[in-house]
Amino acid sequence: MDPITGLINLGTQIIEKVIPDPAAKQAAQLQLLQLAQSGQLAQLQADTGLAQGQLDVDKTEAANPSFFVSGWRPFIGWICGLGLAYTFIVRPIASPLLQHAYGVGMEQLDMGTLLTLLLGMLGLGGMRTYEKVQGVSK
Repeated sequence: MDPITGLINLGTQIIEKVIPDPAAKQAAQLQLLQLAQSGQLAQLQADTGLAQGQLDVDKTEAANPSFFVSGWRPFIGWICGLGLAYTFIVRPIASPLLQHAYGVGMEQLDMGTLLTLLLGMLGLGGMRTYEKVQGVSK
């Protein structure tokens, strides 16, 4: 079943359960069918196709043996790890020593941006692990 048919069936089921009046129910179902025919649901199908195409490109990139093609995800992970190591290990130890010895400190990183990136990567990693456990991906 294609996504458009699934959405129409879902909408019809919702209308059946939510609207008790037969005339209003029929009008809502007619409006749903008009939406499907007017192309708004076709736009949704086109968007879904674009997203699927991007997923296919991502799979191809990830399977590439070249580090410059498939290595951007690990690179982002290393950047996050290095940023966290700098913020929570290197800076707290080295900054007071540099301040005492040379009168200079070390800059603090913008943790909001770093954590946003890190949490996004952890979410993607969690999704990937779930897919592997479910047998969806290799």
